[in-house]
Amino acid sequence: MALNRHRLKHLVRMNVHGARATQGLLSRTEDLLSTILVGNNVINTVVPVLTTSIAVRYFGNDAITLSIATAMIALLIIIFAEIGPKIVGATYPDRIALSVSTPLKPIVAAAKPLVWVLNTFVRGMLRVLRIDTRTAASETRLTTEELRTIVLEAGNYMPTKPRSVLLNLLDLENIAVDDVMVPRARIEALDISAPLDTILSQLETCYHNKLPVYDGDIDRIVGILPVRRTLSALRHPDDLTVDTLRALLVEPYFIPSDTPALRQLQYFQENHRRVGLVVNEYGEVEGLVTTEDIIEELIGEFTTSVPGAGGSRSGWTTDDDCLVGGGVGLRDLNRRLGLHLPTDGPKTLNGLILEVLREIPEASVSLEIDGVRMEIVQIDNQAIKTVRLFKPTARAALHD
Repeated sequence: MALNRHRLKHLVRMNVHGARATQGLLSRTEDLLSTILVGNNVINTVVPVLTTSIAVRYFGNDAITLSIATAMIALLIIIFAEIGPKIVGATYPDRIALSVSTPLKPIVAAAKPLVWVLNTFVRGMLRVLRIDTRTAASETRLTTEELRTIVLEAGNYMPTKPRSVLLNLLDLENIAVDDVMVPRARIEALDISAPLDTILSQLETCYHNKLPVYDGDIDRIVGILPVRRTLSALRHPDDLTVDTLRALLVEPYFIPSDTPALRQLQYFQENHRRVGLVVNEYGEVEGLVTTEDIIEELIGEFTTSVPGAGGSRSGWTTDDDCLVGGGVGLRDLNRRLGLHLPTDGPKTLNGLILEVLREIPEASVSLEIDGVRMEIVQIDNQAIKTVRLFKPTARAALHD
């Protein structure tokens, strides 16, 4: 019973001697337990009777002889038939289970008629007592949190990076696309209604391969422009027109803001997409998410940082502070700097600060959120543009 079922499956795949027999016995737990318990109780009953009979025959039928014989046989059974074997079995379940499964298998088969009678009687008694063993069996299945605990406890047997990926994969079920998206204010998009010179200038300095294209307002997305397709057109700017750009547009892909990130990764694969625009219930654009954004939640950052993104790529300085952009995502910030800022509300540092202050600050303001001291450095267009974070002390982190 102490044998690890997952390890047993691995041993069966490796064709280890006795593993398949052990798996067969454990697949019929009722028969196995009943046979073992019947044999155990029969022996524990017969041995004291025989021992007492022998003691009475050779030492006389008196109270002292019976007491000594009973005490000795009880002590021997407890030590050599109960505590000792069970401790050894719990300590070396693999070694013992594999070695005894082969001789135990025919015993279980021979005792099947008796076991069937006993189990039928027990099931009837449990039914009278309204005990449903099927419900109890379903409750033994591993939950996500229990699986997380197993992964955490496997620290000595699993490399750090694979363990981190598994934990992130379990977390991904509870993350929506708006937790990992690029916020609306940080989306690099192309206004098709802008002057052609402005469009060409933006295309020449564009960092991304795919640009959302809108007509006057970012909520009016008309398509996604594959920038590489425009390279040949950029060689002949005199022939490049707005109509040429419109012909290159790909139909935009919209994603509801509450879509689970793991499910969206599957949708990206099924629809052969890499970029999607996150919209709210009113159809307004809230952000942009790519397959890389979701995959980075699993394995960490692997793409090149975006110039001017205002992230925290460099980490803490020697003075234990860090200058970050207000538009940086809180999950990204927590991951890079080892913080624990709340992510169940606003998704960006700007939104979190404004939620705490309940107003747009007009000058530099210092505050503390969840043990993290921060100072507003720059405000632009009614939004916090730059913030200086101070590394939490060990005492503050412990208190948090």
